Amino acid sequence: MPGFSAFRVREFPVTLAAALLSAVLALSGGCARHMPAIGVTPLKAANPADLQKYLLSHTPEVAQFRLRGPFTVTEQTDLEIPLLSGQTVMADLFLCDKAGKAPLVIVLHGNDNSKEDHAFQAMHVASWGMHGLALQLPNQGPWVANGRILAGLVKSLQRAPQFAGGRIDTSRIILVGHSFGATAVSAALGENAPALGGILLDPAGIGRELPALLKRIHAPVMVIGADEDIWPTRNRSYFFRFIPGNVGEVSIRDAVHEDAQYPTERTLRAFEERPMASEEAQISFVAALTASAFSLAATGSIDYAGTSFDDGVKKGVFFNARRKQ
Repeated sequence: MPGFSAFRVREFPVTLAAALLSAVLALSGGCARHMPAIGVTPLKAANPADLQKYLLSHTPEVAQFRLRGPFTVTEQTDLEIPLLSGQTVMADLFLCDKAGKAPLVIVLHGNDNSKEDHAFQAMHVASWGMHGLALQLPNQGPWVANGRILAGLVKSLQRAPQFAGGRIDTSRIILVGHSFGATAVSAALGENAPALGGILLDPAGIGRELPALLKRIHAPVMVIGADEDIWPTRNRSYFFRFIPGNVGEVSIRDAVHEDAQYPTERTLRAFEERPMASEEAQISFVAALTASAFSLAATGSIDYAGTSFDDGVKKGVFFNARRKQ
C-alpha cells in the first residue's frame, strides 16, 4: 500500500465489516451512512458556547469525546464549493444544529481514499459543537498541489460569508489530514493558509522538499499516530522533527494506519476478509481528533488536547506523548 515502509501482521478481535453492517445512523439531513454504534454523551448544553464553558472549566479528558456529542447534525452531501481561482471542490458538510457561527473542521483523505472515509469524523466533531467538512481532492496527489488547493479553499471561505448560511466562523478554521492528506495540510499551513492550526492523522510524506515545507509551519499542530510497532508510516517522524515548534504528538496503542479513518463499504471491499483495522482503535482516533479540534477551536492552542491524553497514557490507550514548544 502507498505510504507505508514496513508492517507486521497482528490479529484483532473486532471484525470491522460486521461492526459496520450492524451500525447505521440516520442523520437529520435525511441521508443514512454506516456509522459505529457508540452512545451519546450524558452532558447537556443549550448551545456550543455553554458546552465550551463547561468543558474548559473541568479537567480535560479525551475519553469523553469517544461518545457522540450532545448536538444533532444536519448533513449536506456533494456540495460544489467555488474557489477564488475559478476551480471548484467537492465536499460533504456537517452542520451542528445548535450552533450559529461555529468553527469549521476540514478533513482531507489520503491516497486512494475519499471524503466518505472521513464522514464519521466530520459528523462526530459537529455533534460536539463544531461544523465539519469532509473534502474530496485528487486522491493520488500530487499532495503539495492539493495543499495549495486546500489553502485556496480556506481563503475562499473567508471571502464568502454566505457559505453555509453564514454559520461558519471563518476566523476559526482547523485543517485535518490523513496519511498523504497530512502532507497537503502541512503544505497549506506552510503556505500561510489562514487556519488556526492542523491535526495530522498518522501522517505520511515523501519528497526531498518535505522537511523544508514543514519548517515553514508556525501554526499549532497535533500529530495523532498509529502504533508504529505494528505498521510504521512513511516519514511520519519528519512531522514532529521538522515543524519548528508548538507541535504535539501521541500514538494509539494497537492502531494501524487505516484506523485513522472510518472506512466505507467501498473501502472495505479492498481489504481482506479479516482486516487489521479495528473499530475500537478508530473510536480512539476520533476521540483524539475531537479533543484536538476542540482545543484549537476554543483556545487557539493544543494545550487542552495535550492534557486530555494524560489519563489515557496511564491506562495504556495512548503512548509516546510528547510536545515541542
